[in-house]
Amino acid sequence: MNVRELDPAPLVVGAFMALAGVLFLAQPLVQPIVVGGVDVPIAAVSFVVLAFALDLGAVLFYWQGDSTAAMVHGVAGLGWTLLVVGTALGGGLLWLLGLAVVVGGAVFLFVEMNRREP
Repeated sequence: MNVRELDPAPLVVGAFMALAGVLFLAQPLVQPIVVGGVDVPIAAVSFVVLAFALDLGAVLFYWQGDSTAAMVHGVAGLGWTLLVVGTALGGGLLWLLGLAVVVGGAVFLFVEMNRREP
């Protein structure tokens, strides 16, 4: 396999996922950033990057015709986006809805993966 055969979609999504992980792990070492006069912990920024990575994955995999990967990324991205927006706006209902989508999507994925194995 050479570099020209690599599929860019998983590489781009994976790079954003890795960035989210590094930001999350850097939380104890990095000072909060100021956004609109509010101190935002770097871990919160990592959640935004994670939601973006998942939403981007849904779009990229859909364009490639991989409906299963697009659906998985889309459901997870929707859940994480609702969690981020609900937290940012102080909307408890959005936060709970996001949590329900993330947990429901994880359970669905687990059931599907176990059903497909022989």
